[in-house]
Amino acid sequence: MRRPLLDHSILSAGGVPINAGTGCVQGAFGQEWAVALDDFHYLEISELARLIAARKVSPVELTEAMLRRIERVDPGLKSYALVTPDLALTQARAAEQMIGRHQLLSQLHGVPVAVKDLCWTEGIATAAGMPLHRGFIPSVDATVVRKLREAGAILLGKLQLTEGAFADHHPDVPAPLNPWHRDHWSGASSSGSGVATAAGLCFGSLGSDTGGSIRFPSAANGNTGLKPTWGRVSRFGCFELAASLDHIGPMCRSASDAAIMLGAIAGSDPRDPTALRSEVPDYLAADDGTLRGVRLGFDERYALDDVDADTRRAVETALATVRALGAEIVTIRFPDVAGAVADWALNCAVETAVAHAETFPAQRELYGPGLAGLIDAGRALSGLDFQRILLRRRDFAGRVGAALDAIDAMLVPTQPIAAPTVHRMATLGRVPGELAALTRFTAPFDMSGNPALTLPVAFTAAGLPIGAQFVGRPLGEPAIIRVGRAFQRATDWHRRHPKV
Repeated sequence: MRRPLLDHSILSAGGVPINAGTGCVQGAFGQEWAVALDDFHYLEISELARLIAARKVSPVELTEAMLRRIERVDPGLKSYALVTPDLALTQARAAEQMIGRHQLLSQLHGVPVAVKDLCWTEGIATAAGMPLHRGFIPSVDATVVRKLREAGAILLGKLQLTEGAFADHHPDVPAPLNPWHRDHWSGASSSGSGVATAAGLCFGSLGSDTGGSIRFPSAANGNTGLKPTWGRVSRFGCFELAASLDHIGPMCRSASDAAIMLGAIAGSDPRDPTALRSEVPDYLAADDGTLRGVRLGFDERYALDDVDADTRRAVETALATVRALGAEIVTIRFPDVAGAVADWALNCAVETAVAHAETFPAQRELYGPGLAGLIDAGRALSGLDFQRILLRRRDFAGRVGAALDAIDAMLVPTQPIAAPTVHRMATLGRVPGELAALTRFTAPFDMSGNPALTLPVAFTAAGLPIGAQFVGRPLGEPAIIRVGRAFQRATDWHRRHPKV
C-alpha cells in the first residue's frame, strides 16, 4: 500500500503542528493562516524538508504530483521552457532510496526545484530564451546545477526567460504570465522562475540578475529572491549576458528557503576563477530570532522620492516593522545613482556584444530587436568610452562601500512602480527617463556587486504583491537573510499565494 503523500500530524509552519481538523497553522506570533491539505505545492522548502527527513513524504509521489500540477496549470502560465519528467522521477527514486537508508544529503534532498533555462544541463537542451540555441545540448552541467544535484534536489525542468536574459522575450517565445493577474508584468528576465515559484510549480528555482532579473520577477510574483554578492556563486555553465554584471541566485517563498538554496550553490569553483574562495557560512546560523543589534540604513531621499504611493506606503510600513523588531534605524546618505544607471546600460551592452561575438552579426536574423539593439550599442562604443565607464564604476562601488560601511543592511524599494501592467511595461521605453527610473534600485547593486534580498512587503488594493529589498555589504548575505527572516516571522505577505 502506498503511504499518503502528507502526514497531516506533522505538517507545520515554523515548526508548529497543523490542526488536521481545521486546516489552519498557528504561527510563531499567534496568527493563523489557512493551509488546505491539498496545497502541498505551496509549502516552503524548510517545511517540506522536515516532512521528507521524517519520511512522512515520499519524494517519488511528491514529484509525480508536481509533474501532474505542471501539466495541468502551466499551459496557462507558460513558465516552463522544458519539463524533464524522466530525469525528475529517476532522481526522486534515488532520493527516496537514500533517505530510506537514513542517508540525508541536505535540506534539499528530495525537494523538486527548477532552474532558469540559461543553466546548462547535461544531455538536456538549454536555449537561453533564444530560438538560435534550441538545439544546444550541453555535455556538462552548470556548476549550480551540479551542486543542486549533489544536494539531492530533484530537477523538474528548465524555466523560460527573456531572450539571452536581457529585457524582452524573443518574438517567437511566449512570455510567462503573472499568476496573480495576467494583465500585469511577470518581471524580466527570470520571468519563468518567478511565475513557477509563485504558482506552486516548483518549491524553489534559480534565476540570474544582471540589472534586476532576480529581483523584478520576485517582486512581481510575490517571491523572495536573493541576488548574492558577485562571485559568491559560480557562473560556469550559465549563458552570459554581461560577465561582470551577471549573478546567479535563488528565487523562493521565504528568506529561509533562499538561505537553504544559496548554501547549496555558493562557493569556489575551479571552472570559474571569478568565484570567490571565501568559506560558505551556514546562512541560518546567525539568526537568534530578533533584530537586536542590527543597524538598518535608510536614505529617505533615495528610497521614497519619485516612487508611486503604493510603493511609498509599503516601504514605510516595512521600515516600521523592522524598527518594531528591534533594529536600529540609521539615517544614511547613499551616493547618487543616476550616473551608475546610465553607465550600466552601456557596460551591459559592451559585455553582451562580447558574449555573442560568435553568432552576432553573422546570424542577426535569428535575434529579436531588443537583444540585437543592445549588441549594436555595445559594438558602437569606443574603447576609450568603455574605459571611462569602468573607472566610474570603480568609483561608484567605492562610494557604495563607504555608505554601507557602518550598517548591516539598507532598505530600498525593488522598483518605483508597484505591480505595473504589461501594457505599461511595453511602452516604458517611449517615455524619456522612465526606463532608467525603473532600474535605479536594482542596476546600481549589479554595478557594485552588493548582495540584495527582495521579498514581498505589501499588496496593492487590487491584490498584487509589492516588493522591497534589503541590501548588504559584500558577503553580507547572513545579515540580510537575518533581517528578511525576522520580517517574515512578523508578517504573512510571503504566505499569500495566487489562486491558480
